[in-house]
Amino acid sequence: MTHVHQLVVIGAGQAGLSAAYHLVRMGFTPYEEVVVLDRNPSPGGAWQHRWDSLTMHDVHGIANLPGAPVPDSVGPERANEFVPSYFASYEKRFGLPVVRPVVVESVQRVPGGFEVLTDQSTYRTAALVNATGTWNRPFIPWYPGIETFQGRQLHTADYRGAAELAGQQVLVIGGGASAVQLLAEISAVASTTWVTRRPPEWRTGEEFGPELGRQVVAKVEERVRAGLPPRSVVSVTGLHLRPQEQPAWDRGVYT
Repeated sequence: MTHVHQLVVIGAGQAGLSAAYHLVRMGFTPYEEVVVLDRNPSPGGAWQHRWDSLTMHDVHGIANLPGAPVPDSVGPERANEFVPSYFASYEKRFGLPVVRPVVVESVQRVPGGFEVLTDQSTYRTAALVNATGTWNRPFIPWYPGIETFQGRQLHTADYRGAAELAGQQVLVIGGGASAVQLLAEISAVASTTWVTRRPPEWRTGEEFGPELGRQVVAKVEERVRAGLPPRSVVSVTGLHLRPQEQPAWDRGVYT
């Protein structure tokens, strides 16, 4: 069966829902002119797959959606529970045309637009918004010996909690905020070593709030508009220790 639309959005995370929200506000008829295809069986995007210890206080407002921001009072709730509920309410409140679960298998140009082949049917569309994100295709760098290493190799996307690593020797690779957070948890139950490409730069003073976030986005955008490759967010913000990570710092985990 072939469905014909003016616009197809692939992905129902923040980007996909934000695009759908603005398209519906512009006058595109939900399900008739615009549709959102989501591979997950329920709302929440990648957030529903994140580790249990990640709270809303730690996400710095990046889960916010236009027209209905997350209340300021939110903080200690688990992100993998709160965000799916928030996204579900958002979809219902604004009547967003999300179809799930639908797995997009290929996209190709055809006369007049694009043809989107899924595991269930085919969609023809004049325009396409790709909002798939990177969660389902995590980047794992290659290094000599990766094929013959006998231990477990785990990406952040597959991490669920420190308990599964208890009593082991764990090498944490990466210089971002996730590495800092996971090191604090894992080092409490396992022996850890931290590897980064360059020395970590720690941020002190100002708490990471909305205004600082906007400044970071502006700096990243400035580089892109100048034709330069975008820097990682943490290279602009620096690394910040949360209170729950201070004990790990005191134990020398980050040095």
